[in-house]
Amino acid sequence: MRPGARPGQNSEARGRRMATKGKPRPASASEASSETPHQDDIGVEARLVAGLLLNAALERRNGLDEALAQPPARALAPVDRAFARAVAMAALRRLGEIDQILDRRLQKSPPEAVRTLMRIALAQTLVLETPAFAAVSTAVKLAERDPKTRPYKNLVNAVLRGVGRDGPGLTTAESNLPDWIAARWRATYGEAALTGLALAAREEPPTDLSLKPGVDPAAVAQAVEGEVLDGGTVRTGRRGDVATWPGFETGDWWVQDAAAAVPGRLLDVKPGETALDMCAAPGGKTLQLAAAGASVVALDRSAPRLKRLTQNLERTGLAAEVVAVPAEDWEDDRTFDAVLLDAPCTATGTFRRNPEVLRATKPAEVAKLADVQHRLLDAAAERVKAGGRLVYCTCSLEREEGETQVIAFLRRNPGFRTVPADPAAVGAPAEALTPEGWLRILPSQWAERGGLDGFFAARLERIS
Repeated sequence: MRPGARPGQNSEARGRRMATKGKPRPASASEASSETPHQDDIGVEARLVAGLLLNAALERRNGLDEALAQPPARALAPVDRAFARAVAMAALRRLGEIDQILDRRLQKSPPEAVRTLMRIALAQTLVLETPAFAAVSTAVKLAERDPKTRPYKNLVNAVLRGVGRDGPGLTTAESNLPDWIAARWRATYGEAALTGLALAAREEPPTDLSLKPGVDPAAVAQAVEGEVLDGGTVRTGRRGDVATWPGFETGDWWVQDAAAAVPGRLLDVKPGETALDMCAAPGGKTLQLAAAGASVVALDRSAPRLKRLTQNLERTGLAAEVVAVPAEDWEDDRTFDAVLLDAPCTATGTFRRNPEVLRATKPAEVAKLADVQHRLLDAAAERVKAGGRLVYCTCSLEREEGETQVIAFLRRNPGFRTVPADPAAVGAPAEALTPEGWLRILPSQWAERGGLDGFFAARLERIS
């Protein structure tokens, strides 16, 4: 957010324009005053909901999605709900920078409700290209509506107009990362990588599609106005309801980040082999294994989350045995040619799609989840046939949930060894390969192509 920059060039801004397509968008103050009251009320309500979504995301993990499914967000028309979500997500991605701008103009911090109004307004003007007069006017109206914020309406007006008049000033992308996470990533990956991760956190990611065998990637890419990535993933900047996109109803593809598709390719299952997906929901990797011709068992402790997997199996015409049970408690003596463990984790590598995870994750969770991963890895090992493969992966950027887990596992289990990964063969960036032969994918990699989620993946083989 530098003076003179064009923040609307990023994909978040394009998403906002699509979300508001067909809605009145005044080009001048005189046009704004001619809006009907009904239209004006809708705009105010959408921005009110944006603030509620932002606060829900900051309060708890999955808070934004939960709030979207409840009143008052659920009462909005789809286009207004989409706009409210776009504003909240923009504010989440740039929260540190927005607060830098505000703190330079505030002698003391106002109540949180007042800060929320200003955060939402700046997310609109600095990221989504909303005309400043519209964002400021709406923020003042919202301040007037609530007795708790009404005394601060002049402050809201003065601060926002001052930013519009003078520009936001210099901000740092690293400020969007919580301090403890920035310190960890700096120590683990270095200063240059931290800068790349911070820049990746600013941007709304594209949508990636995994294809069934026999479906032409080039044809799908043309249909959705995208490109074919290494490994066969189709990437598109297209927005909107994916259920309306070409190929969805016929089951040609499913949504899956390019990095999330790597562990399934790394397992390298062959037709006729048996495969176990131990923590399967929401199911993208199960679909990969089934599409490769394996006989698949998909386990997950959450029956509600498995519903999406079952629906996608039906839509794509693929088959798997779906079992709702914690992987450690599954009472079945079968062993498998290939086992995939995408273990529960802090999910810090998914911040491009879920910026709230950086705020929701606490330091204590890393150690707590590492203990869960330790137990699941040992349970996974028991399911691997002699000569079979085990792929362990997490969508976390924390070493305790990736490299450290595999190092400790190999010490406990001398009957397993690492099988070095070939990044090109599995659609991973070349720089993701570690000296040990594992894959450490960072969201800052493939930056010129839109980045990808952060993942750790290691392929292990039972030798005795």
